Amino acid sequence: MATSPRRRRYHPSSPFQAKPEVADEVYEVGARVSHDTFGLGRIVSLQGTQSAQVDFGDEVKHIPLPCAKMTNL
Repeated sequence: MATSPRRRRYHPSSPFQAKPEVADEVYEVGARVSHDTFGLGRIVSLQGTQSAQVDFGDEVKHIPLPCAKMTNL
């Protein structure tokens, strides 16, 4: 009989804390974003759920998705 995997519980003062769950953000063309390295930008185009082309003012970058450094504004 197979058992379902349980979520581990960690003591609050443990140095081995659980990794935070990353929520998948939904990006749209024209949305404003903030990137930790490149700063503020606007999404120009999306290539499915694989990457986004973002205009940061002085340059346009292709950012692979999901990107932990980029958030919607």
